[in-house]
Amino acid sequence: MASNSFGQIFRITTFGESHGPAIGVVIDGVPANLALSESDIQFDLDRRRPGQSKVTTQRKESDTVEILSGIFGGQTTGAPVTLLIRNEDQRTKDYEEIKDMFRPGHADYTYWVKYGNRDYRGGGRASGRETACRVAAGAVAKKILREQKINIVAYTLAIGGIYAKKKDFSVIEKNMVRAPDMEASVQMIAKVEEARKNCDSVGGIVEAVVHGCPPGLGEPIYDKLNAHLAYALMSIGAIRGVEFGAGFEAATMPGSQHNDKFYLDGERVRTRTNNAGGILGGISNGEDIVLRVAVKPTSSIAQPQSTVSRDFKATTLEVKGRHDPCICPRVVPVVESMIAITLVDALMMQKAIK
Repeated sequence: MASNSFGQIFRITTFGESHGPAIGVVIDGVPANLALSESDIQFDLDRRRPGQSKVTTQRKESDTVEILSGIFGGQTTGAPVTLLIRNEDQRTKDYEEIKDMFRPGHADYTYWVKYGNRDYRGGGRASGRETACRVAAGAVAKKILREQKINIVAYTLAIGGIYAKKKDFSVIEKNMVRAPDMEASVQMIAKVEEARKNCDSVGGIVEAVVHGCPPGLGEPIYDKLNAHLAYALMSIGAIRGVEFGAGFEAATMPGSQHNDKFYLDGERVRTRTNNAGGILGGISNGEDIVLRVAVKPTSSIAQPQSTVSRDFKATTLEVKGRHDPCICPRVVPVVESMIAITLVDALMMQKAIK
């Protein structure tokens, strides 16, 4: 099973571990003659990288990308594009004391049960560090989408129960938590700082909007566009739930309110509301795709926690090292990237059908 790969035509395969020499991604299906350079990819990697601010982990990684294959003369050749990111600031010693213990909230126990061994250095493949590979691949996907005038914007909608009341996309990159509301961002930052002070962590909600997606993407029944997007987003380790449009609120609405009524805007069919989140019957309808993901509190916290050791003895541990008190700001570019990869794949599937 290719569990390290995602996509059908536009297909990514990631490799590497959190504390290994490098991580990376191989991208199959990149169209030939696409202008592509490291700078096209580095912007999004810089948005995800650790050490950006006081509300993120202080691990220092430049996340500098290297293109190893698939490019000649500044353009893609049609061959697989391979991207490499070297690890520069591993502190394996932070994990020596707890290497034989299963960290609560992590995949330590499940990996050990499945494989009979595990990489205790930051979780190995289960580490959030793997998402840098997705962001690198997502930057390539975004460039393909921009040529089709499709744009994706994600942002922190809520942290610790504090919600953005405004949605000003121009301020998302102007505050540490990537909220679309500067006033709410101040309260969110204070909430994160409070969690850090208490050696704890806090979760939140990230919302994403896709502008310009054409109608017709997605396949009926099992390969619905929303099913593929949910699958892509749930593959991110920190995500605990996905909803589209009205989401779970739909369960409280009468059909007369939830149904998006159609109308004609010139020759284009539009809907007056968007409770469906831009997808009907698993197929895009041309409206903005709107979705939200629930982001769990970071599992690594410096509080004593009860656990079990590999020799099945009850014990207590404290997770040391450098960890995010809230992962939402760094999840934002990861969410954008997984949406972009999914949409490029769907576009190529639609082109193949027609």
